[in-house]
Amino acid sequence: MDKLINILNSQQQKAVAAPSGPTLVLAGPGSGKTRVLTYRIAYLISAMNVPPWNILAVTFTNKAAKQMGERVGQLIGAQADGIWLGTFHSICGRILRREADLLPVNRDFVIFDVDDQESLMKEILRESNLDEKRFKPSSILAAISTAKNDLTTPENFPVNNYYDEQVKRLYALYQQRLARNNAMDFDDMLVYTNQILESYPVVRETYGHKFEHILVDEFQDTNYAQYSILQNLARVHNNLYVVGDEDQSIYRWRGADYRNLERFRRDFKGANVILLEQNYRSTQIILDCAMAVIDQNTNRTRKKLFTDASVGDKLRLIVAEDDREEAQLVVNDIRDGIRSGRNPSEYAIMYRTNAQSRILEEAFRREGISYRLVGAQRFYGRKEVRDIIAFLRLIYNPMDEVSLRRVINLPPRGIGDKTVANLAEISNRSGLNMGEVLLDLTNPASPALIELGRNGEKLARFGRLLSQWRAMAQSDSLSNLFDRVVLDTEYEAYIRDKSEEGQDRWENVLELRSVAMEYETRGLQEFLEAMALVADQDTLPETLDAPTMLTLHAAKGLEFERVYIVGLDEMLLPHSRSRDDEEDLAEERRLLYVGITRAKRKLTLTRAMRRRSLSGMYEDTVPSRFLKDLPSGLVQEDLYAQPRRSSYNWERETSAWERPSWMRDSRVPMDKPTKTKFKTGMQVRHATYGRGVVKNSKLEHGDETVEVYFEGHGLKALIASMAKLEIL
Repeated sequence: MDKLINILNSQQQKAVAAPSGPTLVLAGPGSGKTRVLTYRIAYLISAMNVPPWNILAVTFTNKAAKQMGERVGQLIGAQADGIWLGTFHSICGRILRREADLLPVNRDFVIFDVDDQESLMKEILRESNLDEKRFKPSSILAAISTAKNDLTTPENFPVNNYYDEQVKRLYALYQQRLARNNAMDFDDMLVYTNQILESYPVVRETYGHKFEHILVDEFQDTNYAQYSILQNLARVHNNLYVVGDEDQSIYRWRGADYRNLERFRRDFKGANVILLEQNYRSTQIILDCAMAVIDQNTNRTRKKLFTDASVGDKLRLIVAEDDREEAQLVVNDIRDGIRSGRNPSEYAIMYRTNAQSRILEEAFRREGISYRLVGAQRFYGRKEVRDIIAFLRLIYNPMDEVSLRRVINLPPRGIGDKTVANLAEISNRSGLNMGEVLLDLTNPASPALIELGRNGEKLARFGRLLSQWRAMAQSDSLSNLFDRVVLDTEYEAYIRDKSEEGQDRWENVLELRSVAMEYETRGLQEFLEAMALVADQDTLPETLDAPTMLTLHAAKGLEFERVYIVGLDEMLLPHSRSRDDEEDLAEERRLLYVGITRAKRKLTLTRAMRRRSLSGMYEDTVPSRFLKDLPSGLVQEDLYAQPRRSSYNWERETSAWERPSWMRDSRVPMDKPTKTKFKTGMQVRHATYGRGVVKNSKLEHGDETVEVYFEGHGLKALIASMAKLEIL
């Protein structure tokens, strides 16, 4: 082990060989924290003789857990077998199924994802006669999630107004309905685990003794419920080893609380604190710019990032006339790089919101360049995939009424809404779950079968299928069960029409089957849990053959040779929602810091001097306040906006929301047109789009904007002074 540690730098060695006791490793971006965690686990087993089954290691994605397990195995081989390694939710799932007797659900519970939760909440709202427009399911669920992250029960939910009263009542009903479905949501997995550890000292002591050493990755992204779980598990041995960086805490909106780092210092007195500041990813100029941005935040441990790599090129700032030009300039730059021989996978474009991807996609399509869009409809979110998973969930847990309602008439088998409503009514009267009533209908003497009349036999036929599938699940393989469900329901014929889309849908079903094959020996329960807990990054291939587009949030944990961060304008980055909240604004700054530090060799920032609003009109923009924090000597500015004006004065002392004077008038050409040149119906030619017909033309911002329909390209809005349209 000593020989292995010798390849680490001095601070990494110090972190890996830290003595027992609470340890906080503050790891800057690209500083090798994954390597430190991996070597720490190997060190515990090889040098400190800790049995692997007494080690708990927690990560935030399945992908990270898998990589860490593989790396530990490469270091110490079979000695690593038996480590409890996984995400918070997967670890909690293991504990909850073991301790299911202490829960309001049984050990066959299923996990409801976001879509399942919304379906359930909509049903509760309908039954409560509440208007979904006023009480949006997503907003209600967000409030409930926040409460759960803070370990606030329905009974203790704070009420300040009528809306809060309704949320409190809906929260209680929601929990009751989850239990009725023998289900829990993601937050419940944390809440129930914490409740068990808090309420049952014997259980807490059992797991506390078992986990002699607890290691946590991305500690800054933990919420209060997760912190409480860790605190309970570490009570016996006090060996809590956490790795994190408050500067990379960017998930406050989903409950993450970087203040857990301060809680750790407070609750674990005398903790060993180690800084990792040597960066192995980026050039020094990129690091200097990143530090210049993040150093404006307060209440943090300052880190001096350095690298032995090259100083590197200056950051590039592109200032475009409008958002369409901004997108085109970025794509043109990537196109030229690919033509010069660079691998397309070297490039990544990052943005604050998913909506910003559309205009970039259009630019890529115009240039005929393939691209990879992270955060688009996930494979596991596609209808056909969710359909099959719903069948399998119902087989595993017939109490899952959300899945039952989804598949009971899928493909159509003559079971309409009224029949389902009758089934639900019988279920409520009898005290049985809808799935239990459905299975009971297979008995010819069932009173419910008689009550349902001719529709009863339709339900009974489906009940018999469900019963047969459940019997098969006990004795046969997962792949055979999968095939039987598809065959019995004639699902292939249902989705596989003669269209290309139908073929794609069927291929998605086959892809899901191949995933199921990976769980052949582990069984249906582990397969369903994995499907519920999969994250976007878990499905991202290791290597890509195309430029990647993704949000700054999705970029966490990734790295690329050449990065473009677009939309450095106020109201975009920082986002408009952050303008009145200092904590939110600090997180926006951290978000940019994360984006900057994803770049290995080349970083380009872009902004547009005007953007189209939702109404279709152009609106002037203000440069992001974060731009003035960049050292002027490290930034090369490419000003594409017309007319060319002097560069932005980086040292200018202005208020955060003030527009520099050169920007207030730079959109106005010296010879402003007083009337439109292009008329509706006029035929024109464009160098890129070819021949088109003018649909509309108007003066705005001192220039003429022309909307032209081009065959094969659709409707385009062009700035007349830049488009160089030829009138035919």
